[in-house]
Amino acid sequence: MIDPNKVQLTDDGRLKHFLSTEGLSRELLTEILDTADSFISTQERAVKTVPLLRGKTVVNLFFENSTRTRSTFELAAKRLSADILNLDIARSATSKGETLMDTLWNLEAMYSDMFVVRHSDSGAAHFIAEHVTPNVAIINAGDGRHAHPTQAMLDMLTIRRHKESIEGKVVAIVGDILHSRVARCQIHALRTLGAAEVRVIGPGTLLPADIDSLGAVPYYDMKSGLADCDVVIMLRLQKERMQNALLPSEGEFFKLYGLTEEKLAYAKPDAIVMHPGPINRGVEIESAVADGSHSVILNQVSYGIAVRMAVMAMAMSGQQTLANSEEPAR
Repeated sequence: MIDPNKVQLTDDGRLKHFLSTEGLSRELLTEILDTADSFISTQERAVKTVPLLRGKTVVNLFFENSTRTRSTFELAAKRLSADILNLDIARSATSKGETLMDTLWNLEAMYSDMFVVRHSDSGAAHFIAEHVTPNVAIINAGDGRHAHPTQAMLDMLTIRRHKESIEGKVVAIVGDILHSRVARCQIHALRTLGAAEVRVIGPGTLLPADIDSLGAVPYYDMKSGLADCDVVIMLRLQKERMQNALLPSEGEFFKLYGLTEEKLAYAKPDAIVMHPGPINRGVEIESAVADGSHSVILNQVSYGIAVRMAVMAMAMSGQQTLANSEEPAR
């Protein structure tokens, strides 16, 4: 298997693409969070833009539907002063039979500097990063069931800002772990950043067989799984990726694993509740919890802009360093 860090890092360990949290160092993940923190204050100003990507062209390549992720990437790029191209895949030449690589080569010929890629196939972002022309940064906005690294990092930022530190915290991820690209990235990031324990809670049919190898502890009931947790991250049922009947019914799932105020009481009194969205109220979480005092779900959306600004700025900086090192001596 190809080491993702041979693709996404420069020789001196800087970010040039952002494809996965797996294997990234604690120092680099912390740098992303620190950089994002510095951008949060800019979002509170009357003029929210900074010139870090002025003159650069960012292309949003969303082969899979998304509202929240696409809009926050677009806002992040605009606030970095980049030029934005949103490619309508449904109406593009790709829908008329053009291959993915032909689409990319045409976009490269337009002197694009960064592709933000969301694709239903696992590994698509890595494939593009391996084949793209040098000095074009690739940001993975979600690929199949594999990874969604910017979502994981905005979740890390949310925990850090609301619980002061990730180190030593007990975090429970609840729901459809099997089909979740977010959960895998969250687990890698939480372990790297020093979480005391990462728990995954759900029915056996929705937990990966190799969950132990990821460094997470499986639980099959909410009472024991949520006991003494600092953070509770709820996930939706990804029915579009389920190929078999893995659950009796949504009602049964909510009864056993839906987060209610009664079940939340098993966690610590000051526990925070998170959700990467979109929320399915009455399926994995009740409205009283989603809108309650423990919820930081809307904060996650706000922090997402800052995290995506940080990742885009850092990747573009890494690409620029590469370009400068490749210039012939005069």
